[in-house]
Amino acid sequence: MPRRPAKVTQADLARAIRAAKEAGACAVTVDGEGVIRIALTASAAQIKPTGDPDEIWVPSKTLRRYLKRTESG
Repeated sequence: MPRRPAKVTQADLARAIRAAKEAGACAVTVDGEGVIRIALTASAAQIKPTGDPDEIWVPSKTLRRYLKRTESG
């Protein structure tokens, strides 16, 4: 019987941990379903809803660096 593919790979975990460290997270957890959760510290900046649905979201500098590193090509 062939092995089933991994829900989360070691590379996925390494990327998540690296991004969590850059964002100042305090914990990274992976559940049995392969869902990766990153817990931010209480001192992290809170995002307040603006109430303006037409406002355009812009990713942070840290997130842009992370996304650029993980792009394939």
